Amino acid sequence: MKHIKVVAAVIQKGDEFLCVQRNYSKYDYISFKYEFPGGKVEENETEEEALKREISEELSLIINIKSHFITVNHVYPDFEITMATYLCSCQNNELVLTEHVDFKWLTKDKLSELDWAAADVPIVEKLKQN
Repeated sequence: MKHIKVVAAVIQKGDEFLCVQRNYSKYDYISFKYEFPGGKVEENETEEEALKREISEELSLIINIKSHFITVNHVYPDFEITMATYLCSCQNNELVLTEHVDFKWLTKDKLSELDWAAADVPIVEKLKQN
């Protein structure tokens, strides 16, 4: 099974967190699900470099990475991911969706109202506990 190393940003603004909705995917089980933004770590790239690049490419946001939050290992039916997640803030608030179809800024008590990708559920659960 294919294994993919990815990173995700838990971007906080005040008491709200950025949640982005995936576009259509060839895999129904992740199509239109919400996730924390991020993407694949390229060869010769650190997790932090990958995260800054992905957030810039996908959302036109410049982020400050504060600390590692959680690493999630998840097996989907067609691939497996290891997702390193970091707590972040953003330097600019004007985001532009280039790959996602929607976004929401939500407080942690509202996060469970969204339909999350399975790999992101442990992140939501940990955020709700903090």
